[in-house]
Amino acid sequence: MEKDKIKIIVETSARHVHLDKKTLEKLFGKGYKLTPDYPLSQKGEFAAKERVILKTKKGEIKRVRIIGPLRKKTQIEISRTDAFHLKINPPLRLSGDLKNTPGITLIGPKGEVKLKQGVIIAARHIHCDPKTAKKLNLKHGDKVSVRIKGKRGLIFNNVVVRIRKNFVWRMQIDTDEANAAGIRKTGIGSVRVRP
Repeated sequence: MEKDKIKIIVETSARHVHLDKKTLEKLFGKGYKLTPDYPLSQKGEFAAKERVILKTKKGEIKRVRIIGPLRKKTQIEISRTDAFHLKINPPLRLSGDLKNTPGITLIGPKGEVKLKQGVIIAARHIHCDPKTAKKLNLKHGDKVSVRIKGKRGLIFNNVVVRIRKNFVWRMQIDTDEANAAGIRKTGIGSVRVRP
């Protein structure tokens, strides 16, 4: 198999929120549990039926989806276009890297939480299991390029490979990137492992 012909499903990851238990209970009430709406491609993850409002001093976005299960830290992932609307400037980061990120107010049906940090623009990345990583000679943190064909075809560079035992081989991009590539929800890309 040619190194630049390794296919991957490219998924659009729209704005969403990951909550910790304490934040969930402040927004929805003590003992509250998320209601799964539908499963996502990564094992154990789901889109919840619950939504929240994102609010800053100069803007807000309503009905933002929560992704389950709960995490150790609350994290908000938005696009650059969302950031313009909210008038904040979050950094481009991988999930979980929240140091020195802007805060935001989350509003739920039972209360609101003012976060001191936690908003990022998620760096484009690939989820990869160890078996696939070994087959393709990939290491955690490697960067690859992914080509998207079509009328708005382009090449995404600096796609970070994340390797974990329960990961499923998928690439995730935000809505700005998906729109630029002409992808609605999912598309197909070709991974170039070696330049």
